[in-house]
Amino acid sequence: MLFPMYGGYGLYLLFTLPALLLGFWAQLKVQGAFKKYSQKRTVVGLSGAETARRMLDAAGLNNVRIEETGGVLSDHYDPASKVLRLSHETYRGISISAAGVAAHEAGHALQDSQGYFPLYVRSAIVPAVQIGSWLGPIIFMLGLFLSSSLGTQIAWFGILVFSATAIFAVVTLPVEFDATRRAKAWLSSSGVLYQNEMEGIHKVLDAAALTYVAAAIQAISTVLYYAFLLSGRSRRD
Repeated sequence: MLFPMYGGYGLYLLFTLPALLLGFWAQLKVQGAFKKYSQKRTVVGLSGAETARRMLDAAGLNNVRIEETGGVLSDHYDPASKVLRLSHETYRGISISAAGVAAHEAGHALQDSQGYFPLYVRSAIVPAVQIGSWLGPIIFMLGLFLSSSLGTQIAWFGILVFSATAIFAVVTLPVEFDATRRAKAWLSSSGVLYQNEMEGIHKVLDAAALTYVAAAIQAISTVLYYAFLLSGRSRRD
């Protein structure tokens, strides 16, 4: 993300520092919760892959494959290929953290199978986000440095392009919250976990949800910052 020089870093931090701090705190919280409950083995002793498989099969989603992938907390569901990809620690882990993360990702597969609209919206705008997240700030900066009405129009277009990032972050919230709700409901009633293990599930998944809230606030704050700078220049012009 580019730091527009126009207006200085102080103004940028005024708009974005709260979201940056929230994001930092959320990351610490999710890493701490995941690490703590990664060390607590479930009584039943199923791996994350086995937990996800049971949840998918219970919903009739025998066609959804589960694959092991690299990285840390790189777990995700691919709606295009109907594949649930779990990181090594989640795939093979028999911990509370592994069960929670695996069930959460399986929740996305359930959303896909049931036509959950926000999931489709998020998937549809991914290409726009991939382009807008880096191209939008560049167009905005170009417009700022052009001292003309055309420059202002270009800058507003840059904000519009970058806004796809904020829209994506906002749409992600119901998608992730709903997947968490589905995971908690299934884990608490399936017999995969004992009820006294659900406290760890709540802490791991709630901490993860907070990171999405922080990302949405940060994206919105950046859009507002760009708009504030451009509005200030328009008033001076």
